[in-house]
Amino acid sequence: MEKNKKQYVVLGMGRFGISVARTLYSLGHDVLGVDNDEEIVQTLSNELTHVVAADLLDEETFKTLGLRNFDVAIVAVGDLEASMMCTLMLKETGIPFILAKASTSLHGRMLEKIGADKVIYPERDMGIRVGHNLADSNIVDYIELVDNLSIMEIGAPKSMVGKSLSEAELRRLYNVTVVALRRNGKMLVNPDPHDKIKEGDIMVILGTRESVKAMESKM
Repeated sequence: MEKNKKQYVVLGMGRFGISVARTLYSLGHDVLGVDNDEEIVQTLSNELTHVVAADLLDEETFKTLGLRNFDVAIVAVGDLEASMMCTLMLKETGIPFILAKASTSLHGRMLEKIGADKVIYPERDMGIRVGHNLADSNIVDYIELVDNLSIMEIGAPKSMVGKSLSEAELRRLYNVTVVALRRNGKMLVNPDPHDKIKEGDIMVILGTRESVKAMESKM
């Protein structure tokens, strides 16, 4: 297997599950999609590594999928009971990392209790991103991560154009780090502190929620 190539299984081929599965596959990973709707499975048969029609709540069927060999499982099932059952059975297979989708905070806490390593809230998080993007036209994207961290993509302010990253003093002023620059469609990861900020650059900034919001308010 290629270095950094992982095996993912996505349970539930709704809009969210399909989007995640397609993205992982496009990034070069092996992806198994599982859903109980044979029509959906047939539609996706040429878009992922493997797609299987199976009853996600049947324990015996679950065992035949050989999920213990996968690196990461994504529980994208919408129904609360089904997502709980899938998470529990995945935990019992010994899969190393389980990411589960939740619709409410209570749902999320229940998933964590039974073994989900990470819980995400797609609808809530998308609402946060849309709100930030609408409130400030300079913000390209905004994502809240775990452990009080946020990542923001922001168009380089005119006041910073021509300055190097070190001269912009973003770490000193706002306690944030520029982890990448998007320039002319290319992503420059871990840019050199002496790199000059150019007009049209998109800065990818990482920091605590408070520090990112403080910088956002000054832009």
